[in-house]
Amino acid sequence: MTDIIQLLPDAIANQIAAGEVIQRPASVVKELMENAIDAGATSIKLIVKDAGKTLIQVIDNGCGMSETDARMCFERHATSKIRQANDLFTIRTMGFRGEAMASIAAIAQVELKTRRNIDEVGCLIQIEASEVKKQEPCQAIVGTSISVKNLFFNVPARRNFLKTNAVEMRHIIDEFQRIALAHADIFFSLHHNRVELFHLQEGNLRQRIVGLFGSNTNQKLVPVSEETDVLRLNGFIGKPEFAKKTRGEQFFFVNDRFIKSGYLHHAVMGAFDEILPRDTYPFYVIFIDIEPTMIDINVHPTKQEIKFEDERLVYNYLKVSVRHALGQYSVMPSIDFEQEISFSNFGVKMPRSTDFDNNTNHKNSGSKTSKPTSPSLFPNEAEAMRQRNNKINWEKLYEGLDDFEVNQNQNEPVTIETEWTEQGTLDDAEKNFTKKQKAPYQIHSQYIVSQIKSGFLLINQQIAHERILYERFLKSLKTQEIITQKLLFPKTINLSIADAEILKTILERVNQLGFDIQEFGQETFVIHGVPAELKDKDETKIIENLMEQYKSGVEITTNIRQNIARSLAISTAIKRGKYLEIEEMQHLIDELFACEIPFKGIDGQNCFITYNLEDLERMF
Repeated sequence: MTDIIQLLPDAIANQIAAGEVIQRPASVVKELMENAIDAGATSIKLIVKDAGKTLIQVIDNGCGMSETDARMCFERHATSKIRQANDLFTIRTMGFRGEAMASIAAIAQVELKTRRNIDEVGCLIQIEASEVKKQEPCQAIVGTSISVKNLFFNVPARRNFLKTNAVEMRHIIDEFQRIALAHADIFFSLHHNRVELFHLQEGNLRQRIVGLFGSNTNQKLVPVSEETDVLRLNGFIGKPEFAKKTRGEQFFFVNDRFIKSGYLHHAVMGAFDEILPRDTYPFYVIFIDIEPTMIDINVHPTKQEIKFEDERLVYNYLKVSVRHALGQYSVMPSIDFEQEISFSNFGVKMPRSTDFDNNTNHKNSGSKTSKPTSPSLFPNEAEAMRQRNNKINWEKLYEGLDDFEVNQNQNEPVTIETEWTEQGTLDDAEKNFTKKQKAPYQIHSQYIVSQIKSGFLLINQQIAHERILYERFLKSLKTQEIITQKLLFPKTINLSIADAEILKTILERVNQLGFDIQEFGQETFVIHGVPAELKDKDETKIIENLMEQYKSGVEITTNIRQNIARSLAISTAIKRGKYLEIEEMQHLIDELFACEIPFKGIDGQNCFITYNLEDLERMF
């Protein structure tokens, strides 16, 4: 019997490896930019065409490579970062496996130009599907320029799985932002289809954050800085009031390497406990500097997962540091046990010191009396918050008492209404009851109760309204029949560069919903009009919510028309806690049952639940 196990050719092995290392154009961007940083570059330029599908080029002014190194970098497991196994636990560089360049060359057409400072001429290498097509001397500036063309040209199945240009470009911008944040002392620029999106001069971390996320980010930042014998923490967190509904602006860096960690994210969320709006995520950029021997980064090919020697210790340090920063900058109330505040500040009359002395003498007749010190209290800000909470609690306690009329004259007759009162009135002529329709009513400003013949419906007002708006907006996108209410004073909205790119992509369809939004500069938009039914709402907030909802669902819904309708419906629907008049409740019920799918919300939840009289009787 012949042998059936054989060694795979290098080209096939490289393609298999590329499936793990290179998943999309953003993966190429990450690997090439990290190589440029390891080469000691102080200026890195990223050029992209068609969201990286046609071209990804990285130009740096690093140390460059010799002709031999330039050829060797395309071999599997060829690296300059490590020499022995122990080096894995002392790594400070971004790359170390020696897989990226070989994987990229296996699935794309690559051109490399490089020159060292000590060389008079550079080296040109052209490689395609792991096969070297050309290698010759060339004229080149000091540093390296790598062009990756036609990604996945020889793996059409992988190329077909790529998303739209907007989605792929979003991933590229995400990778660019992570690397630029980790190296604020390096100049970065990003060009897409001959348009410069980012031009980031070297500076400090705060300047880099503002350059990436917009000038209005500066007021949202709270610095974090703690240093211990084990690790050092520094960075910035966002104020709670600026938290967003979707993730995407949360960054952890360990030894300047971006990582993803749900465990550390939980620590930050724990520090924001009770001060963060529900279902929101704060902005943060946190750097953890720790000894390489205490971590293991060789966990996943993307190097975005990491193992700590003592995760619990890092967790506790991180949570305490974030909470301390929030308290130190008056973002949340803190207790100052060293500050003495007189009771007179709060209108409380204190006993005289002689009264304390007398009481003390009665209890300890032989002991020496001393003047008592004022007890330590909360700072004024904390006390004001406590008083506001007390006021709210008292209002809740007496909530609803205004609905009842107090009968001052106890001798007057009192009419007690029951469920039969509204069933109808006795018609003496016909000798029967004439029934009238039951009015709907709210429960806790969240649910609507509507009586039907077989029992009653319990309607979730938010989910029901989302369904109504979704079908309405979807119909408007198809027919383009919607009324636009012009604003008396147009409003300007400034977005980050990443969000501005997304809004440009969907702007035409957003305007079909009744908005009138025009571009006004690279990252600025002007709102001239909104749908007529949204005229009393905050236009800027609606657009921001629309952007957040779109980003969270951009890969879930392939139909952009449905995605925009869904996002806008979620952003503008009435929320829990919204009080509705009887006419509003009845109108919502009528519109719900006029929908094509009145039973289910846009996320699959039930819009209402039916309770039958027979089921109710069994419960009793």
